[in-house]
Amino acid sequence: MNTQVRKVPMIINGELVESKSDKWIDVTNPATGEVVAQVPESTQEEMIAAAKNSQEAWESWKDVSVYKRARYMYNLQRLIVDKTDEIAELISMEQGKTFADAQGSVFRGQEIVEHAAGMPTLQMGETLQSIAKDMDLRSYREPLGVTAGILPFNFPAMVGLWMFPMATATGNTMILKPSEADPTATVRIAELALEAGLPPGVVNVIHGTHDAVNFLCDDERVKAISFVGGNQAGEYIYARGTGNGKRVQANLGAKNHGVIMPDAHKETTLNALIGSGFGAAGQRCMALSTHVFVGEAKEWIPELKERAEKLTLGPYTDPSADLGPVISPAALERMHRLIASAEKQGATILLDGRNPSVDDVCQGGNWLAPTIVTGVTPDMDIYKEEVFGPVICVMEVDTLDEAIELINANPYGNGTAIMTKSGAAARKFETEVDVGQVGINVPIPVPLPAFSFTGSRASIRGDLNFYGKYGVYFYTKLKTVTTAWKEDEMSDSTHGALRMPTYTK
Repeated sequence: MNTQVRKVPMIINGELVESKSDKWIDVTNPATGEVVAQVPESTQEEMIAAAKNSQEAWESWKDVSVYKRARYMYNLQRLIVDKTDEIAELISMEQGKTFADAQGSVFRGQEIVEHAAGMPTLQMGETLQSIAKDMDLRSYREPLGVTAGILPFNFPAMVGLWMFPMATATGNTMILKPSEADPTATVRIAELALEAGLPPGVVNVIHGTHDAVNFLCDDERVKAISFVGGNQAGEYIYARGTGNGKRVQANLGAKNHGVIMPDAHKETTLNALIGSGFGAAGQRCMALSTHVFVGEAKEWIPELKERAEKLTLGPYTDPSADLGPVISPAALERMHRLIASAEKQGATILLDGRNPSVDDVCQGGNWLAPTIVTGVTPDMDIYKEEVFGPVICVMEVDTLDEAIELINANPYGNGTAIMTKSGAAARKFETEVDVGQVGINVPIPVPLPAFSFTGSRASIRGDLNFYGKYGVYFYTKLKTVTTAWKEDEMSDSTHGALRMPTYTK
């Protein structure tokens, strides 16, 4: 093990703790292949210590005023604003995002913190007086206890901020497990949470892969798990977690379609398609990776290629770069395989981004330039699998009905969009398409924090979505209290009523 490389710490009981593990994973800069840190596989003893500490912290944290918890969120928001560039650089170094893209992802996470600061209103209960004579009914939401957040590699800051602010503001504690590919930004944000005033143990951080996931799924102290990532891991976590009686929300894979109508505004549409397909090097679950051209709109495809060809590759230190590398050699190899399979299965590689030219310092990186594959059909591997890279699949249909039928036949339901000037077409699409998040002339329709992230079908497991109203519901349980304060407590009767109470008086 190279002892000169920075070691990523855990956070347990408010302290940065270096793991005693003998298993460490290299964290590389995907633009260069350089090892920039090492992250441990937390030991069983360390994970147990984190869970015990989270449970102990919850015993007092759950009784902290919701207004005080909200003030901590305000403090955290200010710290994130002040440290945005620092966090963004950590993201870019380990994940490969351009610096501007990383800054944007931190801002989107910051918005969730601002939303969580409204918890005194968001967590309000309900009351109904006089359900019967001298009787009232009220309900309110209580925290669950220890919760866990398992993060993806593509948004190490934003998705963590989807999770722990909502969890802690509602009165829970949380154990975060960042992706082993880019853990440092998550640890830094958890440090900021401590600086914001969150007591030790309210947010802990452990590291690892399969053993850490299994621990969080199995440990009886953990009451709920939030997960964002791929289908295989998400299905596993949902099955194992719920099998152990835990509440689980899991956002999984996607195959998002953008429908281009012939009447759409051409320049706006082409720009939207480029940004939504190739932004973040295509590594986001809401990337518009499949473009469905309706009728004469297919005549725009050559211009889509021309715009994609102008995009530049580069590391985050190059402010002129449009997109960075993909996360790992394994991910790059998979993308190459899917592109090759498409060609073998009858598609056309209209724009081939394999083996692009990059600067000498980036020769060891994971580079794929924008790629466009036309003539794609639903039976091809490149359509059936989520590519998760800067690869756009182009399909052609004659009518909007055919486009809707195509989308609804796909198992995923994370997001979709239509580009059109027709209100009738937009309304038909919105009403008939079976996808949880729909954009009308909005290529990436990710809801703002007051609304929940509402992917559907094979893109999600669990029925309570991330952030917004349903995020509050996920991290809380409902308690209902019926009270009777009789005006006349004295009664001559010495015999209790045995019939079903009807509260009719």
